[in-house]
Amino acid sequence: MIGVDPQAPADGDYRRSEFEHVDLPAGFDAVVASTSLHHVADPAKVIARVASMLANGGMLVVIEWAWEDFDEPTARWCFARLGPHENAGWLHRRREEWAGSDQSWDAYLQSWVENEQLHSASALIGLLDQRFDRQYVSRDPYFFPDLAETSEEDELAAIEAGEIRATRVDYVGKLR
Repeated sequence: MIGVDPQAPADGDYRRSEFEHVDLPAGFDAVVASTSLHHVADPAKVIARVASMLANGGMLVVIEWAWEDFDEPTARWCFARLGPHENAGWLHRRREEWAGSDQSWDAYLQSWVENEQLHSASALIGLLDQRFDRQYVSRDPYFFPDLAETSEEDELAAIEAGEIRATRVDYVGKLR
């Protein structure tokens, strides 16, 4: 097992690098990509590299964020559940930037996504399906770890009630 992340610990079984640039052997049984593909510069290149590093029949597990489903009702639901400012995270920053932007949520989100150069989950799934046989895909709660006194069950209930959208995408694919 080898962990790869630009912020990884500098020792043990970790490589402090972007996946695109790390020197790794081939033949892995599985690769896990957790909320990372939407950030990479060239997802097709990264997915091709993952495929080249897997053993025959190797599995890819992807946990991703579907920013394209982060609509205004979902944003407002999240923002209403943020904890104190001393625990400020990315959702606090989105709320503050939006409030100061004088833009509609859709315009603000699109501007932020373009600035960050994020890739949509739907585009990523399309790229994954080109190289992997999809074994599983689901849409699930995503925000609850960043919200105060909000459980996964609370977010799931809001999704099921139609109050908010499910923005977590879990994907499992088998190398062709």
